[in-house]
Amino acid sequence: MQQSVVPQFIDVEDKVIGPITVRQFIILLLAAGLIFIEYKLADFSLFLLEAVITTFIAICLAFVKINGRPIHYFLLNVLQTSVRPKVRVWQKKFTNMELRNYSKTDVEKVFMERRVRNRVRASRLAEMALIVDTGGVYQGEDLPGKEQELF
Repeated sequence: MQQSVVPQFIDVEDKVIGPITVRQFIILLLAAGLIFIEYKLADFSLFLLEAVITTFIAICLAFVKINGRPIHYFLLNVLQTSVRPKVRVWQKKFTNMELRNYSKTDVEKVFMERRVRNRVRASRLAEMALIVDTGGVYQGEDLPGKEQELF
């Protein structure tokens, strides 16, 4: 069988200028263009404020990592979670008639009936464990007049 080389370090981005990657270079280039536009459109005091804010945002987007991932992935996940949360809670509002009907039923009796129905006898559990441990070689004891039940 022919051996092939498995790629390693596939999550490492290519470096363009020293330690700066392509993504970081593009972010910084766009920030520089935005700062130039701010310089042409605003007076000097407003330009300084805008340039500081733009530089801070660009440096954060380019260099900050959260859990080893670039910050823009984190920001996208925050946006997706806030727009479409995964946990959905159903809050049914009971009417007075439904509450009266529920209070009339014996909840403890219903709970015990379900518990008895779903309970597996200890001997049956030991037999099922033996079937699993032997890999199906042991088929279990057939009781006369009863079908073999799985669970």
